[in-house]
Amino acid sequence: MIKRIRPLRILTLGAIVAGLLIPGSHDVLSGATKQVVTATRVDKGPASLDDAVWRAVPSVDIPYEGKERFAGRKLVMAAKAAYTDDSLYFLFTWPDATNSVTKGAWQFDGKTWTRLAGDEDRLAVLFEIARIDQFATKGCAVACHVPAGQPTKYGRFGTKTEGEKGDLWHWKAARSAPYGHADDGWLTMATDKTGRMNDGGAGGDFNNQTKDKSKPLLMQDPAKPPSVPGFLLREEAVEIKDYGIFKAGDVIPFRLPVRPEGSRFDVKAMSRHANGTWHLMLWRKLRTGHEDDVTFDPRREYNMAFAVFDDSGDEHSYDSEVLTLRFRR
Repeated sequence: MIKRIRPLRILTLGAIVAGLLIPGSHDVLSGATKQVVTATRVDKGPASLDDAVWRAVPSVDIPYEGKERFAGRKLVMAAKAAYTDDSLYFLFTWPDATNSVTKGAWQFDGKTWTRLAGDEDRLAVLFEIARIDQFATKGCAVACHVPAGQPTKYGRFGTKTEGEKGDLWHWKAARSAPYGHADDGWLTMATDKTGRMNDGGAGGDFNNQTKDKSKPLLMQDPAKPPSVPGFLLREEAVEIKDYGIFKAGDVIPFRLPVRPEGSRFDVKAMSRHANGTWHLMLWRKLRTGHEDDVTFDPRREYNMAFAVFDDSGDEHSYDSEVLTLRFRR
């Protein structure tokens, strides 16, 4: 993909979080109270973000607290859940003034290539596969930060013991949305590096750069129109042979999505950013048969926690308290 860059509109964080409550009829529960997201039993799963099925499903407003550079800020997300005999569906809606999908793209100024500022919007959801100590009360604070006793540079994202396991669904506006999925991973004990693992199969993304990291290596295959306009997929990219074809202002993505396969592709996604709002539907089989996934049984309840990233990464996020997923039978 080659495109002309447009002037960026600079918005303050205050503008991004202004008017946080989503209009509509929702149950608003205090962040100090453990919230329940109730999955409604439906005969046929929703096929889209606007499917009529969602109108019959109650919504819960989930409050979030900003961390790191978002400290002191708040955000509210509307959440719905539904399930069928074999699948679980979520619909999430939250305010975000900007559609962030650059993830450090390359820009050409007529002489040299430089990396643009900018990250991506993301949503992370964590469930327990096997009980994680204190997760039921403290949520991501016990799994997404450095465990006690670990050096600061290690141990981020992990549990304290091998018996504790988490299922991490990670939707990424720049890297997973083009393939209609949320990157499926899992958490185990944090050791020398991290406890965060990828599910079995292929996926992730590719850093588009030459060996000396001075410019992009790949571009959209001129013989193939992009299957997802605005994105450069790894299998549709070809090596750049003539850099003389580029003009000042041209932009090429840096992080190229790789086609997901296997257990890493279990969580499907559909998303839309419109009028300063993200709409995201995630769905997955109740039982995948994979050990790196939580098995959902409608007779049980499940602990879960969320994190929203606004053009950000690392621990710069909005985090929810731990919630309960309950199935209405």
